[in-house]
Amino acid sequence: MATKVQDLFTAAKVIALIIIIITGLVYLCMGNTENFNNSFEGTTDDPKKIALAVYGGLFAYGGWNYLNYVTEELKDPARNLPRAIALSVPVVILIYVLANIAYFTAMSPEELLISKAVAVTFGQKLLGPMAWIMPISVALSTFGGVNGLLLTGSRIYFVGARQGHLPDAIAMISVKYRTPTPSLVLTCILSLMYLLSPNIITLINYFSFVTWTSVGISIAALLYLRVYEPDRTRPIKVNLLLPISFLIACIFLVVMGIWAAPMDTLIGIIITLSGVPVYLLFVYYQGLPKFWKDFVYICTVYIQKLFVAVKEEKDD
Repeated sequence: MATKVQDLFTAAKVIALIIIIITGLVYLCMGNTENFNNSFEGTTDDPKKIALAVYGGLFAYGGWNYLNYVTEELKDPARNLPRAIALSVPVVILIYVLANIAYFTAMSPEELLISKAVAVTFGQKLLGPMAWIMPISVALSTFGGVNGLLLTGSRIYFVGARQGHLPDAIAMISVKYRTPTPSLVLTCILSLMYLLSPNIITLINYFSFVTWTSVGISIAALLYLRVYEPDRTRPIKVNLLLPISFLIACIFLVVMGIWAAPMDTLIGIIITLSGVPVYLLFVYYQGLPKFWKDFVYICTVYIQKLFVAVKEEKDD
């Protein structure tokens, strides 16, 4: 069901972007190029600001890696995962670049900065009586994005719990829906907590530091295994130049991010370290008193009953 919903809302988002692109290109071909005059005026070569700008850009273009989270649910992932990424990433880059050209055709940089919803402002300026399409498209796009994040992101907590890194209750699967319901609920709760941040840019900085630190460590681990355990089975294998260059980019983003926004980085580190007491109290609690072990067991059983969920069973 979630996959069909995702397909529907993704299609709606792409159609809306195509409308924006065609409208913007037509407007551009009519000679409206004034917003492209002195396009790079006021820009900077400060590495710190470049890093923060890249944070925002990568957040906007994010999503290419989410398919990895649901590898278990793919048919023939060794064949279909690389194909899906190789096809989707260029398509997304092309669509988003053309959409941004369309936006700049209709709006000045100042108008873009003060707009609360760029697509809506674009529609009001160029689509006339059909401007109502854009607010609906933004709503559909937002809903589709949330659905995709819940579909894929919850699998991280589910697999983490299954591997013994999170409480056992998170590794439960709904008997009726065959979905990791406790993990989905945890994802929703954490998402609502992040909304307490009053500034989206600050939130992106929190998110980006933690994300690119984790990604960089993962890439470094893969390189280590590639060098010291070369005989391991690898269904998907790429030239070493790709992960090495990717790791260098991750290091640049993390180091420059720390330099440019130290307070945001500190908060990101605190958010990450907040998982340590959870792990010690609810996962690695063998040395704790019996009453605490009983409490953890009662919580696990309660969550299991609440969501009518059981642990995953796999055929050998």
